[in-house]
Amino acid sequence: MRDRVAQTALKLVLEPIFEADFYPSSYGYRPGRRAQDAIAEIHRFTRKPSTYDWVIEGDIKACFDNVDHHVLMDLVAERIKDRKVLRLVSAFLRAGVVELHGGFAETLTGTPQGGVASPLLANIYLSVLDRHFSRIWNTEMNPGARRQARRRKGLPNYRLVRYADDFVVLVHGTRSEAETLKAEIGELLPRRLKMTLSVEKTHVTHIDDGFVFLGFHIQRRPWCDGRRVVLTIPSKPALASVMHKIKKLTGRSTTSLSLEEVLRSVNPVLRGWAAYFRYGASKRTFSYLGWYAWWRLLLWIRYKHPT
Repeated sequence: MRDRVAQTALKLVLEPIFEADFYPSSYGYRPGRRAQDAIAEIHRFTRKPSTYDWVIEGDIKACFDNVDHHVLMDLVAERIKDRKVLRLVSAFLRAGVVELHGGFAETLTGTPQGGVASPLLANIYLSVLDRHFSRIWNTEMNPGARRQARRRKGLPNYRLVRYADDFVVLVHGTRSEAETLKAEIGELLPRRLKMTLSVEKTHVTHIDDGFVFLGFHIQRRPWCDGRRVVLTIPSKPALASVMHKIKKLTGRSTTSLSLEEVLRSVNPVLRGWAAYFRYGASKRTFSYLGWYAWWRLLLWIRYKHPT
């Protein structure tokens, strides 16, 4: 408990310092920012007049487990000169973890999962990726006249949107240009951060085919008036996950509880899920989930009172 209090105090000191240097493309674990802001940024670049058609879905392999402590401490030391604070950050990183069956494992790499300061340290580490894309955007693609000039020359424009270790790169160009940019990112990560892209989870997708990001399925579709609009709906894995939770909370093993106790466990799950996905085109999904929850409770009542 004392360690967590110390980490929280340190985070309160460090966060304002690094927050001033973080880039607009980063949305995860930052005050005043949330996942829906990252989705809104994607909407802005994929709909008219921007129409960034190609999406690089990036996924870093075991990101939080492979954070190199030497690289991270060098990044922290760029802004923090107090050696006592640097030693404290290093001690947090190397404190080790207690394993499930009582063993102890050293943490020679990575940030401790569940640590109070871990999200901030991970953002400091991954800001190298933000810095790379931000520098190119500000020097070569901003303002809009530069982007138009690049397209006339046959060069792509691209924009990074990152939430923690999940990121997408929106590309205004061709598929081959997006594939080339994906290869460049694959070379940048090992060179600067000693990390690798996950081959299985990193794809180049057209916006018309849709992709999943932060639990949302984002896809451009034709609308009834002939326009093509970008829709954001809850993804199938996100829906399957909440349905599994409701099924578990209303199974036969819970018939010893009262109806009130079951409702008190189910309702927070539904409220939390709906609060997160309410900002998309979620009407049909909400209707289906409401129907599913209603019938799961009816089945639960039949289990409890079979006669």
